[in-house]
Amino acid sequence: MEAIIGQRIRNSRVHKGFSMQEVADNIGVSKQMINKYEQGKSMPSSEKLIALSKLFQQKVDYFFRKPEVAIGEINFRKKSKFGAKKISALKEEIRIQIENYLFVETICNVDNFFENPLQTIAASNENEVKKAVKQLRAHWNIGQDAIHNIIDLLEDHHIKVLEVDDETGHFDGLATIIDSKYPIIVIAKAMPIERKRFTLLHELGHLLLPLESFEEKDQEKLCNIFASEILLSEENIITEFGSYRSRISLEELKNIQEKYGISISAIIYKLGQTKIMSQDRVKKFYQRLNFELGLKEEVELSRYDGMEHSSRYENLVYRAASEELISLSKASSLLKISLDQLTANIR
Repeated sequence: MEAIIGQRIRNSRVHKGFSMQEVADNIGVSKQMINKYEQGKSMPSSEKLIALSKLFQQKVDYFFRKPEVAIGEINFRKKSKFGAKKISALKEEIRIQIENYLFVETICNVDNFFENPLQTIAASNENEVKKAVKQLRAHWNIGQDAIHNIIDLLEDHHIKVLEVDDETGHFDGLATIIDSKYPIIVIAKAMPIERKRFTLLHELGHLLLPLESFEEKDQEKLCNIFASEILLSEENIITEFGSYRSRISLEELKNIQEKYGISISAIIYKLGQTKIMSQDRVKKFYQRLNFELGLKEEVELSRYDGMEHSSRYENLVYRAASEELISLSKASSLLKISLDQLTANIR
């Protein structure tokens, strides 16, 4: 029990980004005592456990619960703008969320087997990546239509999407596979919807494409091509705009943005890639975007009218509670809402 409590205290401290000294100061013990707690060499009193639960915003019973699912090491690609402390906190946030997620899937007897349909393909250049996208669309039965909800698509294929808060503004998304069988994409909750959709698919590229042998900058480039091609394929953009255009109205761009859920800037970039517009025209558009405040404001205010929010985990918890597979108290703890709120929602 001491080891379980110690591990829970350490995980909670790292998750919140506190040092041992900060925790010690908050609950009124020495730094050395916090170290003893975390190593399982000493048990906090009931008074100190209550203080820790308030500090870490966890219920007291959390510190006594043995982890339902063992989660191994969580590794991410290097992110230069994301500090080590924040990465550690994020790993613990993911550890908490994925432990709960897998527990609920087990309780509900839900299949979570993941198969990578692109693990044997080549993806060393733009053309190969575009072929990979066609293969993925065929394997997932997407067809060539616009994808209206990326998160639903990913979760339907056993890729878990976790949304986290980020106050730094330096984090978009990360992808990893835990214990070689649980693919996870983590994204910042608060970002423009087109950027969120592109980021989800960019991270999907990192999960599915065999890119380990490439330099980081080349991986990023290939994953950008992958995301762009899924959102708006070369065939679709030619169908929408024609094979060559000297001028394109802003209203046309807004309509395509609304249909495919891709930003106007990304559409312009793709028009240049496919040579529908000349690179000179593309360059002039970006110059105008930087210097004409009216145009910039109109472009930034234009948004895809869709939703990208992960609700699968929440639905599974309500399912487990409704079918009495878990207690209402356990469900409220998993959802981090009060028991009264949970009861009202179920009713």
